[in-house]
Amino acid sequence: MPAASLHSLSDGQYTTNIGHSCPGLTVSRSFDTLLAFTLPTEGPPELAPVAYDCIVCVKQVPDTANVTAEAMKEDGTVNRGALPTIFNPEDLHALEAALRVRDEHGGTVTAISMGPPKAADVLRDCLFRGADRAILLTDRRAAASDTLATSYILAQAVKTVGRFDFVFCGRQAIDGDTAQVGPQCAEKLGIPQITYLEELVSLHDRVVRSRRNIGHGWEIVEARLPVLITVIESANRPRPQGAKRVMRLKHARVPAEVASEVKAAMPDASEEQLAAETQRRVDSLQSRGLLIEQWNLDDIGADLNRCGLAGSPTKVNRVQAIVLTKEGFTEVPPTEAGIGQMVHELVVDRTWG
Repeated sequence: MPAASLHSLSDGQYTTNIGHSCPGLTVSRSFDTLLAFTLPTEGPPELAPVAYDCIVCVKQVPDTANVTAEAMKEDGTVNRGALPTIFNPEDLHALEAALRVRDEHGGTVTAISMGPPKAADVLRDCLFRGADRAILLTDRRAAASDTLATSYILAQAVKTVGRFDFVFCGRQAIDGDTAQVGPQCAEKLGIPQITYLEELVSLHDRVVRSRRNIGHGWEIVEARLPVLITVIESANRPRPQGAKRVMRLKHARVPAEVASEVKAAMPDASEEQLAAETQRRVDSLQSRGLLIEQWNLDDIGADLNRCGLAGSPTKVNRVQAIVLTKEGFTEVPPTEAGIGQMVHELVVDRTWG
């Protein structure tokens, strides 16, 4: 990487070449001033158009917008069985970002979801919106995985897919709000990460330039592929499901769903009969291009000590429901005595301190 250099672009704007602690990544920030960081040229330019393979990590989550007293357990945790499930909102924006890369440059979009067989619903949604391939990672041994274990499992799944240029994730899931899985997954894959994506500014010669939201402003970052990107809801407007794709793919199933359907249709059948009928239906779906792939932890070569409860060091100390009962507001005088009284009340109420 060349030494840092600085020169003026225009009034209040300047550009510099500089290294970064993350290999292949440079950053420019903009508040009142625009900073444009550029990557050094390495090797000959690519002469032919490049297609990019994208992987999108999506999740089925409980609809937390409709949480009521009936949806809460006595210990304060969410009773997931009492809530409808939806496509995690920001994962939809991640899917749209991947589809736009594919539409503009060519390539493929593969959707991966980790969860129970019912999570196949969001994978069908991905196919309806344009994804080329869908994979459900389901295994009881992955139950109770925290973000550390989940990111490990997803990273193993990404590696199992094979070649990829982009991994897109939603910024966070609404049932956890940690925003940890994407960055942890990038760390385990050993690739650069760009978080809080607002816009893919350009993509050329395997270098992506993106604008990311940093709360009080934005910054432009460049990274050489492969890269993991987390996407926020303001990045784009997800496309609707395609009517033709819905009609063609509405019967797509994962093998676990097929097994459940067969068991319900043949309640008196023997285990051998159930297995034979399940296999017949799975083979039929596969021949028609309607089989959603289903993987377990063995398929991705996962270390079981890093999965599920065994690989999850996170411990919940206490869950507390906060209910705001006071109406109106209290006006605090802008004096030292007024501020002191406010602090005292916050401490007494255990709101602060």
